[in-house]
Amino acid sequence: MYSCNECEKQFSSKTAVHRHMNIHTCKYRCTECGKCFQTNNSLATHRQSHSADRPFECTVCSKRFKRSSYLVQHSRIHSGVKMYKCLVCDMAFSQPATLHSHIRVHNTDKPYVCSLCNKSFTRSSDLQLHKRCVHSNIRPYQCQCCGQRFKINRELERHVRIHTGNTKQYSCGHCSDRFTRLDQLKRHLLKSHNDGSLLD
Repeated sequence: MYSCNECEKQFSSKTAVHRHMNIHTCKYRCTECGKCFQTNNSLATHRQSHSADRPFECTVCSKRFKRSSYLVQHSRIHSGVKMYKCLVCDMAFSQPATLHSHIRVHNTDKPYVCSLCNKSFTRSSDLQLHKRCVHSNIRPYQCQCCGQRFKINRELERHVRIHTGNTKQYSCGHCSDRFTRLDQLKRHLLKSHNDGSLLD
């Protein structure tokens, strides 16, 4: 039997484990509900269940909604309109759910606790990322140029720039500064220009 290092489920072959890992890495993620699947065929079958009861489709990203009001709210992501403002730090967001998630940053309450090291997090997704990066040795993302493997896709994207020569692809819209990583640009915008627009 072969075990998954993420959830301890057991399988009869290595192929089954690799296919199962697609759920943990969310290789095949439904854009409608966020659910992850083992194969692209499973995802395609699942998507059909959304189209029947979600007649309103976004013309930009094809995401579907039950009501036209939901589509209008979603469209703000693409238009750049950010009408949901944080009362603590004046940051603004295009979606109320993103604002709600952001507000946790100002709270000391961190309900998601790692069972392995007791470190706590404000979001479940942060806890899952922590477990994969710190407590797991699974490296599902592989560089096509040199074969080096990485735990998260962001690390692979950062690494690939070594091969492409595009090491400073993030440029500031306020000044001429350029950055290798998006998080560096975000810090620069907040510190130098008091601009948190990229944080949504």
